[in-house]
Amino acid sequence: MEARELLQELCGSLRAVLARVREGEPGEGREPFEPPRFWDALGQAFKVTSQEATKLSLAFSRPPLPSAENCRKLSEDVQNAILAVATVYYWLPKGQGTTLRKMVRDATTEVLEGMIQLTETILISPLGSSSQEQLISTGGVWEACEQVCSLPRDNQAAVVSVLSAFLGVVKDAVEEMENALVEERDPYSDIIEDEELGFRGNRDTYWSEADRKLLGSCMGLMKASKACLKKVLSVVKAYGKADSPEQIAQLDDLADIANEISPSVDELALSMYPPMNHLAVRLNAAKLASVLKKVLEITKTSHVCPPSEEGWVQFLTGAVDHNMDKIKNFTQGEL
Repeated sequence: MEARELLQELCGSLRAVLARVREGEPGEGREPFEPPRFWDALGQAFKVTSQEATKLSLAFSRPPLPSAENCRKLSEDVQNAILAVATVYYWLPKGQGTTLRKMVRDATTEVLEGMIQLTETILISPLGSSSQEQLISTGGVWEACEQVCSLPRDNQAAVVSVLSAFLGVVKDAVEEMENALVEERDPYSDIIEDEELGFRGNRDTYWSEADRKLLGSCMGLMKASKACLKKVLSVVKAYGKADSPEQIAQLDDLADIANEISPSVDELALSMYPPMNHLAVRLNAAKLASVLKKVLEITKTSHVCPPSEEGWVQFLTGAVDHNMDKIKNFTQGEL
């Protein structure tokens, strides 16, 4: 069998493993889960995969091409390394947390995708000649394999990681809208009013006075979203634990509902640009307010919120209601 056919077979095998990792669910396993053993094994599997990627890339970077026997050996070694990565991933039971499991699965699929890309790049390049794409693909596998060092080791750390990411996105959205409000001016302010019509042309490109009143409360809701994520992140860092199934499940519930904040903020922000449809703004604001109140309620009833932290939950719930009531008042005529 020629080198090209062996590489094509390898690609097919890697794709099959990738499909199983994406679709399959880890089981609970018969043996008690041992975190140190799992993380050591995963780190070793990623390290071996990185080494096999280097060997594969070097073998096809310059003449002479590896013999059919050597090519078969290279292919088998890559397959074995990838199967080891997938096998170790399946050791991680659901009970360790869905947020942690998703992050480990994403890291695993990234390694698999990187190895598939490297194999495909070697296939489409003239065999025996190293291309820039091949070097980039090899580096991509290395980078993906190095991720294992920065993966969170339990569900509390995993939830802290995702909440930090959500907060970063919401901060950017709030800042972008604040800048838009500061920079906005009437683009037709230097045009004299039309004598017959009595007003300047198209006003769809800037905010009216009624729009601006509504915008203030919308911005209040967006800022409440940022404050909510910031405080939830803070208490998960301070009080979050992953020692019992109940604690792990509560952290996952928080991560799941907090994941809805950013898309809801984006939808509201998009509807705030001129020309504004006040009813659409009201509906999007109501959706965001509902998500925020769920986040606050789940936080309050979980182990991350001792009595000493309940004050800010109550304060932010009041802030959400206050801004939503103002938005309802400003848009009452739209119903």
